[in-house]
Amino acid sequence: MADPSTETYAIVEASGQQFWLQPNRYYDLDRLQAGVDDTITLDNVLLVKDGKGTTLGQPYVKDATVELKVMDHRRGPKVIVYKMRPKKKTRRKNGHRQELTRVMVQAIKVGGTAIS
Repeated sequence: MADPSTETYAIVEASGQQFWLQPNRYYDLDRLQAGVDDTITLDNVLLVKDGKGTTLGQPYVKDATVELKVMDHRRGPKVIVYKMRPKKKTRRKNGHRQELTRVMVQAIKVGGTAIS
């Protein structure tokens, strides 16, 4: 296992949420408008950690980007939503599957040079 002090990661903002991204790992984000095998660049990088230290943005790290490669478009697990009003004979059962995009982190870049 790698030493935690030299581990590289970035915290980015995508689709209204914050994600902890590490290089060469895949993640499921909310559906992105991109085709399979396309490359997406995220500019909203909140924090970058590499072997030299941690860079914290205010609110974003300047000149930091994360490159993602779209692997697949999928659907998440089914979530059952059941609403009931007691003593009123009112029941409503609904299912939901979130539309997701699976992406692979290719590179974390600061100032145009890849740190991972």
